[in-house]
Amino acid sequence: MDKLNVCLINDSFPPTIDGVATAVRNYAQIITEKHGHAAVVTPFYPDVDDSVHPFPVYRYPSMFVSKKLGYRAGIPFSPELMGKLKEERFDLIHSHCPISSTLLARGLRDQLQLPVVLTYHTKFDIDIANAVRGKLVQTEMIKLLVKNIAACDEVWTVSRGAGENLRSMGFEGDYVVMPNGVDFPKGRVPEEAVRQATGDYDLPAGVPMLLFVGRMMWYKGLRIILDALKTLDGEGQDFRMVFVGGGGDREEIMAYAEELRARGKVIFVEPIRDRDLIRAWYCRADLFLFPSTFDTNGLVVREAAACGLPSVLIRGSCAAEDVADGETGFLIEENADSMAAMLRRLLREPDCVRRVGEQAQEQLYLSWEDAVANAWDGYGAVIENFRSGRYARPHTASDDMFRSLGAVMDWLNHKDTRSQKVQYRGKEWAFSDILTLVGRSKDPMDPLSRQRTDRFL
Repeated sequence: MDKLNVCLINDSFPPTIDGVATAVRNYAQIITEKHGHAAVVTPFYPDVDDSVHPFPVYRYPSMFVSKKLGYRAGIPFSPELMGKLKEERFDLIHSHCPISSTLLARGLRDQLQLPVVLTYHTKFDIDIANAVRGKLVQTEMIKLLVKNIAACDEVWTVSRGAGENLRSMGFEGDYVVMPNGVDFPKGRVPEEAVRQATGDYDLPAGVPMLLFVGRMMWYKGLRIILDALKTLDGEGQDFRMVFVGGGGDREEIMAYAEELRARGKVIFVEPIRDRDLIRAWYCRADLFLFPSTFDTNGLVVREAAACGLPSVLIRGSCAAEDVADGETGFLIEENADSMAAMLRRLLREPDCVRRVGEQAQEQLYLSWEDAVANAWDGYGAVIENFRSGRYARPHTASDDMFRSLGAVMDWLNHKDTRSQKVQYRGKEWAFSDILTLVGRSKDPMDPLSRQRTDRFL
């Protein structure tokens, strides 16, 4: 297939660390190195140096959501951004978030006449339930979300469970399972590297070390881990439990674990951005604990497997897809008693744990190079289907809205609005004014832009 130029859009990207941001970074890097060209489009963050990436990164205006969520929400209506993206001459748009990113993708599609692929990574119905009170509001938000997803030309999911989650929300279209990969090479790091990464912590030789890596949120099943460990501690079992990551519930989780922390059995490590360092932590651990039913793919489970580290997972969860109990991982029920029973057994059977880790490494590992190669083949099919008119999307009123927004932003990009910006001061702001001013601001966080964003969005 000829080299393509792909526009990758997502609501999170470094400095934010999460599974989707990692996926987008790897897509962009591997496409650039091995397949063609890529650019990333993502919300503005202050004090970020995007020159470290071997591909262009375009930022658009954003606002800080909350300390608990730790994200900036993008405002995807920027004429200046639209103009820059039109100059890139893309062949395909790939959105990795069904909210702001897909709103931007739809507006861009109508201007450039390009297909839009959406990868569904996260169970957004759970996110909405956690963020919004009131069943009626939650239901309406999910309906809008599904309509936004259905407006894309093709939908990919990172697992079968993610597709089932989409179906449960009312999505009736087709989808393709396109798993994410792992950016670790298969195998262990040298023991010296492990010692350098973990040597400052109280991790005695011969004492089992358990590991969790990810966002510190209760919905990741962290209460199950801590309650199970309290049971084992009461039985006299020695261990070290290491949590690596940050998140809105971190302080609450640390407080809940205070008794075990005081005894030195639970250790909290700040988020680690260096991939070699986090790989060393996987290699130091004896078991990876990931009792999450929230995650749709469980990328960290594959990262652990790359290092020969087996995982304890919830039976039937997306993270446990393709994991055979006792062969490539260990499956439990979604409660602390089941976790405690599994750990009680496994900590007495280190040879079994090592054997399962080796099998997980051979059978669960998927490199990002292979994952992106699969997606690259998928891109070719999407472009062919789009050009031949095989995508029959039902026309909706929102299509007209996005077509109009795209046209307005394109017009504003070619018009000098400096005189208009002076007129905005001292008058009541209309939503159209916000779109114009925020979009034309050279600095997405200049005082006037920030005033308008905080007031209306």
